Amino acid sequence: MNGTIVRASKFMSLVLRHRPDKIGLSLDANGWARIDDLIRCSELADISLSRDLIHEVVATNDKKRFVLSDDGQRIRAAQGHSVTVDLDLPRQEPPTYLFHGTATRFVASIREKGLLHGNRHHVHLSSEEETGITVGQRHGTPVVLVIRAGAMWENGIAFFRSENGVWLTEYVAPEYIQFPDNNPTRAPIRSE
Repeated sequence: MNGTIVRASKFMSLVLRHRPDKIGLSLDANGWARIDDLIRCSELADISLSRDLIHEVVATNDKKRFVLSDDGQRIRAAQGHSVTVDLDLPRQEPPTYLFHGTATRFVASIREKGLLHGNRHHVHLSSEEETGITVGQRHGTPVVLVIRAGAMWENGIAFFRSENGVWLTEYVAPEYIQFPDNNPTRAPIRSE
């Protein structure tokens, strides 16, 4: 991916997920911004966006972080917001197990408190273990926790699936987390 696309993608992540106010951009209640407004407001940050560049960022982003509206006039981040938005995602039954990547230095805290969403609206989970490893590597020595999502669902805990396939829930209590034994990269899946 070339530098222009990477720079545009990072900028779009910032303003569509966390800081639309930084450039005077308005998001609607569901996190959508008009593409014309994003292009106009991006000039305040000395970023030159065009409709073609935005479409290229959306098409080439390996994490599918952005979604275009059906009419192609609006854009939003698929998930990961720290600003208040309602993605209007329906509740969805998750697979029996999901995965959460983190760094080994956070495991003790997670054992005690569970998985908290922090400054975002949801805890992010993956249906693929490999994604967990990649996420964990961003923060240090990776470890993948196995989340008993099916048990959570059976106990009335809501799950949502973002448009880019990330599973979202508000909180994961420690009793739903399978931790690794003797510090391997991934916790073993144990049927309960």
